[in-house]
Amino acid sequence: MSKPTIGFIGLGLMGGAMVGRLQDQGYDLTVIANRTRTYVDQAVARGATEVTSAKAVAEASDIVMLCMDTSANVEARMHGDEGVIAGLKPGAIVVDFGTSLPGSTRALGDAVATAGGRYLDAPLGRTPAHAVDGLLNIMCSGDEGAFATVRPVLDDLGENVFHLGALGSGHTIKLINNFFGMTVANAMAEAFAMADVAGVDRKDLYDVMAAGPLKSGMMDFVKGYGVDGDPNQLAFAIKNAAKDVGYYSQMASDAGITSIMSKCALAALTEARDAGRGDDMVSQMVDFYADKFKG
Repeated sequence: MSKPTIGFIGLGLMGGAMVGRLQDQGYDLTVIANRTRTYVDQAVARGATEVTSAKAVAEASDIVMLCMDTSANVEARMHGDEGVIAGLKPGAIVVDFGTSLPGSTRALGDAVATAGGRYLDAPLGRTPAHAVDGLLNIMCSGDEGAFATVRPVLDDLGENVFHLGALGSGHTIKLINNFFGMTVANAMAEAFAMADVAGVDRKDLYDVMAAGPLKSGMMDFVKGYGVDGDPNQLAFAIKNAAKDVGYYSQMASDAGITSIMSKCALAALTEARDAGRGDDMVSQMVDFYADKFKG
């Protein structure tokens, strides 16, 4: 069977790695430049077709994939005379790989359905390095028939591919997942900074904590920078973490409740971002806390 044609919008670190993986697997790609050309140029050099509008991406594609940073940017690419919805083929499927607000996702699903297509949310776990080798975790939700159609493509991108129910469920679970992860990361970052204040060795602290039930992958990511000096074991920027925890808080508010546990992590991430640390990796929150404790 021939492979579906794929349009991809959002070739940043993650999206660029995913496009490379899709090309490795023999898919024909149509792409559009967004903020930088690095990965677009790489894709075009390998045979992808570049167009100048999201509408043109959709017109050329059986499956349109987006890997954008915010719900607002997804909506901007989807709507309007030059948006994806305006160019959708009948029966086309749109997949949002970004971390978006569930309410926005459901509204876009309705708009895509009205235009004769189907919409899936499929936020991602793991890193761009995993994407290169097709080892992502993919948290997909939406129409089961659409999921079955795109499943072979998702299997080429991910090691663990989940179908999680109604549209928006994937983004809901991703926001809960990231809230938890960023809360743990901030707690570990402060713990290392507190070790400095208290005059104990960071590695000694880690060795004791890691010997018990507190040990986790997220602890190890933060230790990668706090002890070993490598910030890229968790290639996730502070500005993106602040966005995701903020979305989690908004999701809670939209449900009529107030999140308690997210407040401290969100406050710290937001302060670090606004102080010019937004492009630092989350593990470098160790420096934020250390500098703060120095007064």
